[in-house]
Amino acid sequence: MGEVRRTIELLWLPEPDETAEAGGRKRGRRPGLTVTRVVEAGIAMADAEGLDAVSMRRVAQELGVVPMTLYTYVPDKNALLDLMLDRLYLAMPRAGRPDRPWRERLTAVAEENRRLYADHPWAASLPASRPPLGPGLMAKYEHELRAFDGCGLDDVERDSALTFLIGFVQSAARTEADVRSAATRSGATDYEWWSERGPIFEMVFDTHRYPTATRVGAAAGEALGAAYDPGHAYVFGLQRVLDGLAVLIEGRGAPGDSR
Repeated sequence: MGEVRRTIELLWLPEPDETAEAGGRKRGRRPGLTVTRVVEAGIAMADAEGLDAVSMRRVAQELGVVPMTLYTYVPDKNALLDLMLDRLYLAMPRAGRPDRPWRERLTAVAEENRRLYADHPWAASLPASRPPLGPGLMAKYEHELRAFDGCGLDDVERDSALTFLIGFVQSAARTEADVRSAATRSGATDYEWWSERGPIFEMVFDTHRYPTATRVGAAAGEALGAAYDPGHAYVFGLQRVLDGLAVLIEGRGAPGDSR
């Protein structure tokens, strides 16, 4: 519980002015080093090298301090990840569109999250069930819930609908990150990978044994230029998510339900 309380304090309370503390700065702390700098270093490392690269030791090395010094600012790696994610949430642009149709409002929410994951792919890999309870999360949650105003949903439905929407975006972002990672590891795009193996795959795609799979696979591959196109999958999937929510929202008969 002590570490949880410390994390909440770091998320919500302003960083103390150490020069004003009795007895000077806290033992083990370095002049000029702050929690903000620690968090920013963690974000920069995760952006450049991925989440697996982030450790208290690596961040300490990046900041030019010994690991034990870092623990006087942030209690552990889990707390650091909470602070990093909440910092991203706090910096997200939030365009209010109360006068727009609900589909446009929800599409905007989805796009805001997609941009977040595009800029910081590691954020999509963090579990959504235990988010950081900081000011960034609360501002994000409030903003996104308000996108459902006028839809006739009760509070539980509103929360569930938002979870459904964001869950789709996060899942799509994870898959897109996997596609990029595979291309980086292999040194070839999906199109190049499939093209190089075309003659071999002719043995697999037997039109007599698998007529539907062969026909559909060929049509999709020709249309998308690959076996999987993240952009197409996102656009197609988002529309189906909105169609599903439309059944719930329009079934309420709320004012403006055609929007």
